Amino acid sequence: MTTGVIDPRYGDASATPPPWAAVERLLTDAQLYWIITVRADGRPHAVPLVGVWQDGAFAFCTGSDEQKQRNLDTNAHVSVTTGSTGVNGWNNGKDVVVEGTAVRVTDGEALRELAAAWFAKYGDDWHFDVRGQEFVEVSHSGGSSGGGAWVYRVAPDKVIVFGDEHGQTTYRF
Repeated sequence: MTTGVIDPRYGDASATPPPWAAVERLLTDAQLYWIITVRADGRPHAVPLVGVWQDGAFAFCTGSDEQKQRNLDTNAHVSVTTGSTGVNGWNNGKDVVVEGTAVRVTDGEALRELAAAWFAKYGDDWHFDVRGQEFVEVSHSGGSSGGGAWVYRVAPDKVIVFGDEHGQTTYRF
């Protein structure tokens, strides 16, 4: 069981850390995430994207020629963030940061499971088939379209949750 530790510098040390199951629910239910990768010259690169939280890890996909893929080629360490629905504010909601290493998923069965998870979450908006070691988007007419996308999983090394009375809670893996 994963237990969070409240940082007393940024919250009420007597508060109760959010249960890990509640944090995972936030990660599962989020519709939009931000991923931060690092360019070869050390500059950060942040972009919004869709993804799924499955089996204790975050999964996302990217085209082989996109900036985040070029960044992952030189440094696989990433941060993924998401927050509560509604207006972001100081006194409401929770924001979550997942830190870890992006590992490419190439196993066909694992890719099919992830494609099914994407479809269950996003429907036809993000419907993928598996071709070889990548996702191919299914067009609304039912066929596959365009080039493929590489799929990555980020198992957390550390998760930081911000918000409510607990302020900042850290979970380490």
